[in-house]
Amino acid sequence: MVFNFDFFASEPEEQDTNALIQYLQQQRPETLSRIAQSASPEIQQIITQNVQGLVGMLPSEDFNIQVTTDRENLANLLASAMMTGYFLSQMEQRKNLEETLSDVDDIK
Repeated sequence: MVFNFDFFASEPEEQDTNALIQYLQQQRPETLSRIAQSASPEIQQIITQNVQGLVGMLPSEDFNIQVTTDRENLANLLASAMMTGYFLSQMEQRKNLEETLSDVDDIK
């Protein structure tokens, strides 16, 4: 997974009011790339399946698939994928913490 730096060039008027975009613009590209690549293979798989489910999944070997949408719907799809990724990342951290705490309880 990589971070698309062209994302910042899309809506200049929104960038002025969006504190998160302003914060991201202040970060070094290496930092953003490292964070984007930190998603586990499990999270990447779930997001892929989620997006395929939202778009519709037909086997490409049997169908010539083309998806057409407008900018707003595509932005909503991207936002959904991003929120799913954030949620899954938090749940993965919680699972790991619970497993660690369980291991500590087992030692006692």
